[in-house]
Amino acid sequence: MINRVLIRLKIIQIVYAYYQNGSKNLDSSEKELFFSLSKAYDLYNYLLMLMIALTEFAQKRIDAAKAKLSPTAEELYPNMKFVNNKFISQLDVNKQLLEFISNQKRTWANDQDFIKELLDKITESDIYKEYMASTDDSYEADREFWRKIYKSIIFNNEALDQVLEDQSLYWNDDKEIVDTFVLKTIKRFDEKNGANQELLPEFKDDEDQEFARRLFRRAILNGDYYRHLISENTKNWDLDRVAFMDVIIMQCALAEILSFPNIPVSVSLNEYVEIAKLYSTAKSGGFINGTLDGIVSQLKKEGKLAKN
Repeated sequence: MINRVLIRLKIIQIVYAYYQNGSKNLDSSEKELFFSLSKAYDLYNYLLMLMIALTEFAQKRIDAAKAKLSPTAEELYPNMKFVNNKFISQLDVNKQLLEFISNQKRTWANDQDFIKELLDKITESDIYKEYMASTDDSYEADREFWRKIYKSIIFNNEALDQVLEDQSLYWNDDKEIVDTFVLKTIKRFDEKNGANQELLPEFKDDEDQEFARRLFRRAILNGDYYRHLISENTKNWDLDRVAFMDVIIMQCALAEILSFPNIPVSVSLNEYVEIAKLYSTAKSGGFINGTLDGIVSQLKKEGKLAKN
């Protein structure tokens, strides 16, 4: 699940902190990097749990309405389509998710006010009304309903962002990327797999895990050389006046360009320019792109850049 986009973001954050906190302990910073990545995977599981929590809250509403002294006919015989959703029933018994819940002891129980507000927003939506009125009771329709709900209501939800931020500082910048993996997971679910449906793994493979470790260490250990290259190619600038985050982004970009011959230069440049647009100043993207392009041209002329 943890892809290289997220790995790059985390490495920039940890490299920035490495220089800012003054301790400069490489091993402890590397441990912090992998802990931060593991928290992103926790968020992935926690967001899957959110859909179950919403369904459980809806069931409690139905039960409470039926328990009234004088329930209406609608309260006695409600439309059960939402709470009996086949995709959620499968997710609720998923072995990997149950293992996560057991190990992490994490629930949505302390955020019932938010669950209520989010459920209200869902039930007021046209997606919900169309789903509840539909006669299609297939597994595919149930799964597609939650994909639409997640994409339109849970994705880019400011109230949810605040709830998550209150729970973990590590989740501040992760949700937008993790949301895409939750949507991918919903789409991949297959009824025939039952409780054994595989969730996305924490890392796609050992190669991505090694990519994270190697990129982080190269960015730090060769930092003086990368800053020398940056300084040479920003002669009209005093390096001390360049935004510190811009220097860190370029330092990590150069670590990738020079350490991973299988990754095209254009891919690395595009990735770090996009990160600059998110994490630095408005003009940083163009400045970083121009500076790195100049460094790459220089390294090629000197025969110091080998790419497959």
